[in-house]
Amino acid sequence: MITFDDSEGPDVYRHTASHVMAQAVKRLYDARLGIGPSIKDGFYYDFQFEQPLTLEELEKIEKQMKEIVEENLPIQRIEMTRDEALEYCRQHNEDFKYELISELDENEQISFYRQGEFMDLCTGPHLASTGQLKAFKLLSLAGAYWRGDENKPMLQRIYGTAFPKKKMLEEYLQRMEEARKRDHRKIGRELDLFSFHDEGPGFPFYHPKGMVIRRELENFWRDEHRKAGYHEVETPIVLNRSLWEQSGHWDHYQENMYFTRIDEQDFAIKPMNCPGSMLVYKMGMHSYRDFPLRVAEMGLVHRHEKSGTLHGLMRVRSFTQDDAHIFMLPEQIEDEVEKVIDLVDHFYQVFGFKYHVELSTRPEKSMGSEAMWEKATRALETVLIKKEITFTVNEGDGAFYGPKIDFHLEDCLGRTWQCGTIQLDFQMPEKFDLTYIGPDGQKHRPAMIHRVVYGAMERFFALLIEHYAGAFPIWLAPVQVVIVPITERHQEYARAVFQRLWEEGIRVELDDRNEKVGFKIREAQVKKVPYMLVTGDKEEETNTVAVRHRQEGDLGLSALESFLHDLKEKIQVKAN
Repeated sequence: MITFDDSEGPDVYRHTASHVMAQAVKRLYDARLGIGPSIKDGFYYDFQFEQPLTLEELEKIEKQMKEIVEENLPIQRIEMTRDEALEYCRQHNEDFKYELISELDENEQISFYRQGEFMDLCTGPHLASTGQLKAFKLLSLAGAYWRGDENKPMLQRIYGTAFPKKKMLEEYLQRMEEARKRDHRKIGRELDLFSFHDEGPGFPFYHPKGMVIRRELENFWRDEHRKAGYHEVETPIVLNRSLWEQSGHWDHYQENMYFTRIDEQDFAIKPMNCPGSMLVYKMGMHSYRDFPLRVAEMGLVHRHEKSGTLHGLMRVRSFTQDDAHIFMLPEQIEDEVEKVIDLVDHFYQVFGFKYHVELSTRPEKSMGSEAMWEKATRALETVLIKKEITFTVNEGDGAFYGPKIDFHLEDCLGRTWQCGTIQLDFQMPEKFDLTYIGPDGQKHRPAMIHRVVYGAMERFFALLIEHYAGAFPIWLAPVQVVIVPITERHQEYARAVFQRLWEEGIRVELDDRNEKVGFKIREAQVKKVPYMLVTGDKEEETNTVAVRHRQEGDLGLSALESFLHDLKEKIQVKAN
């Protein structure tokens, strides 16, 4: 018996819900079936309709689903030969299912699941009957190319979710509503942080206030990496094809790359920073005494993401990786991995993130021998065990050149995002013939780590927007203080306060518009400004300011210098 609380329980439950939805659609419309899997927190099904559905029609489909549940139809597994399955799909005009089956081995047994008049190609498992489905909701419509190929037909995808209890569904829908309020695309527009344009689909435009946040993140990154012994480099965005052939990207990553021709030669826009760092390393002779050598780069990369997968700053075609490459002796591997883990942990603590760790192993498409992969994987596993870090193994999800440790951040809504990673690589030093002179005076091959902390700056920025709902901590806030004079005659003192804060490096604005104080304060709070300083007669006479915080409200009068001292201290310690 499997229950919803078991690890595979939600998949079984929601996969059944997708079949019930598909049956409802087939009862109501002339539609061809695509695929209908369960996904995290829900399910979807792709259909080809004669006329596109509208959002209003989801309610009609949901009503039909409830009728199917009330019918309590038994769900039966039926097996066929490949030829029988193809004939069934031919008779029922299920072209997409026919295509899937035609690619299977002709001797393979193929399973379908039947509920009433509806039967669908599926490996299962499912609930015993439709009546066991309790609480469900259809959520949205989207377009999706068949099999993710933009050269194939565009289908309509219906998203939904399902739970065994109504209360669980209601709680989920409340979280979804909160997530919509925190959507970084919505908040980004409201706070004027960034934008996207048809002239550059998937390529973000940072606005001045967005750049403030980005530069603060970069400055923090540079300060911490300098303390940790890293040296910063910058490598070109466009590099010759021969380099990408040497690195293995031409064979293993070409479908994700952009290309150009210069002087009758092929070049590629870099999708990763590592080959450039290899060239920097090769510019000099290295001794074992130089190690570990830690080289960091805020490198802009470009990757060809399909248009249907683009999603604000979370999924873009150009982004900056806070890369670093550590060259070291084989016996230094575990110590360096430990240091990177400690650095990543420090960063995430500053932002108040919880996280969990995954160890990702050799993918199907990879470089190097099995023995080399085993050695690298065991090294990462040993460090995690030594540091008593709980981790799960993500089979087959390593980089094509080595295993990795992935850090998945948990935001305030309980959602997880993969950001930091540590990748151990014995392949690149081999491919680029990287060497160092050992104590014996002979050339040896260094070991190497690729690692990021933020991951992609764009994704981390989006994550922060949603985590803080745009109310950034004082050190990150684009505008830290707004000064609000009560009337026109208080503007001179307000300008003096502004000047004092400006001189101390505070990001401050003066709102001297001819509007009521209450209106100005409400607007500043909508813009998520941490502090509002009101100046009037009393404040001018006593060289004070009336302090208001965006969450705590009115904090009373404070001497200007005292407020400034406390503010700078909070910025210095990066208080949340």
